[in-house]
Amino acid sequence: MDPLLYLAGLVVLFLLWIKVKGLDYVIVHQRWIFVCLFLLPLSVIFDVYYYVRVWIIFKMCSAPKLHDQRVRDIQRQVREWKKEGSKKYMCTGRPGWLTVSLRVGKYKKTHKNIMINMMDILEVDTKKQVVRVEPLANMGQVTALLTSIGWTLPVLPELDDLTVGGLVMGTGIESSSHIYGLFQHICVAFELVLADGSLVRCTEEENTDLFHAVPWSCGTLGFLVAAEIKIVPAKAWVKLSYEPVRGLENICKRFTEASENKQNTFVEGLQYSLDSAVIMTGTMTDHAEPDKINRIGLHFKPWFFKHVASYLKKDTAGVEYVPLRQYYHRHTRSIFWELQDIIPFGNNPIFRWVFGWMVPPKISLLKLTQGETIRRLYEQHHVVQDMLVPMKNLQDAITRFHQDIDVYPLWLCPFLLPAGRGMVHPKGQEDELYVDIGAYGEPRVKHFEAKASTRQLEKFVREVHGFQMLYADVYMDREEFWEMFDGRLYHKLREELGCKEAFPEVYDKICKSARH
Repeated sequence: MDPLLYLAGLVVLFLLWIKVKGLDYVIVHQRWIFVCLFLLPLSVIFDVYYYVRVWIIFKMCSAPKLHDQRVRDIQRQVREWKKEGSKKYMCTGRPGWLTVSLRVGKYKKTHKNIMINMMDILEVDTKKQVVRVEPLANMGQVTALLTSIGWTLPVLPELDDLTVGGLVMGTGIESSSHIYGLFQHICVAFELVLADGSLVRCTEEENTDLFHAVPWSCGTLGFLVAAEIKIVPAKAWVKLSYEPVRGLENICKRFTEASENKQNTFVEGLQYSLDSAVIMTGTMTDHAEPDKINRIGLHFKPWFFKHVASYLKKDTAGVEYVPLRQYYHRHTRSIFWELQDIIPFGNNPIFRWVFGWMVPPKISLLKLTQGETIRRLYEQHHVVQDMLVPMKNLQDAITRFHQDIDVYPLWLCPFLLPAGRGMVHPKGQEDELYVDIGAYGEPRVKHFEAKASTRQLEKFVREVHGFQMLYADVYMDREEFWEMFDGRLYHKLREELGCKEAFPEVYDKICKSARH
């Protein structure tokens, strides 16, 4: 009994300390306590529930039947909205805190919420090489299932909690995107419930305008109820090469060469300062050299970005063999490098061995518990941005990031942007190689001011015909936004499909200038 009494005493003292200091103080200044004691265990429970649920439903082959019922329920809700006079815009009923985006959408409180409980993998067709999934199925579920039967997505965005709906209606990218393009470019069909309650399927051959307009529309053309996505055969391992590079010009040159080499299945760069980076290239293989295997996804292993930095410190190149699924989710445990700001000692070997199996906390739970104080602090002193710029402008872009925000590491991920229609495409009529520059962390420039500094970056990106990912804070005004994005097809379809009365314009839904 003595240990239990001792533990109970500690709990009482802890609660008294919270009462004296105040919950806001603890959450802001000692957030790791709250995360470690509450959010990590809750995150484990969430994960276990969703994985067991998906496995049971898929094994019982009940997903397609349940899917049809759920689609009819969404159609019913939309038709009821029309009968009630279409007085409010519609949006999905999924709570804003459940999304991976750090933005908190206030429109959920004023719009008509349509409940969409669709999180299943419906079918894997290995003959057609397609998987059919519902919009709330996430990347963790998809990789767990596909890799277990020897298949994978050509582009599999990094974080476990990213959903198919978010990646279709927004966008997604991975280190294989220099071959396959963005997530939208591996999709072969979308099924949507439109503003009149009708169900439509769109592909390259059928309802082609809608097929090209859906990506980046952020749910303002209809409700996605299913997507068909290409799959490719998977192999057991990724042979991963690490190359430390010095000098900005040399970094950009080597990164461009690696990205143009289609023999590389995967290409990624982590830039640790203005003139130092590690460039990684990988290929899938069924055979691994035993003495070079590194199971980076095991809970006691160092966070991946820290492991990569060791090659820079040693100034030596290296080769490792990493299990495929662990490679896909290599940045998940540390949420890229964001978790070091939440749990400063999270990469400590003792913490990794004892608690690493519970990491990371769910991003949705972090959002739910952050409160207005932390939200304001993050907005004023923290950057989370992905800017997509032509590869030819990479050196200028990194220099601009360094001058305006000075956040490191920077994530460099190349992708092929095909010529075409829709909101995002190259300026010319030919496919073009782009790069996603991801900045996540606390700016180190003295003159940083969230709105002004982000607007400087946005201006540069517009000038080089680049694009800003819309999950992040966007400070452009309406004219600047539609200068960056091609709205011709989007606006045409909003007119034709009766979306203007049913859904807000994408700018009004996501841009801070419109929401505040």
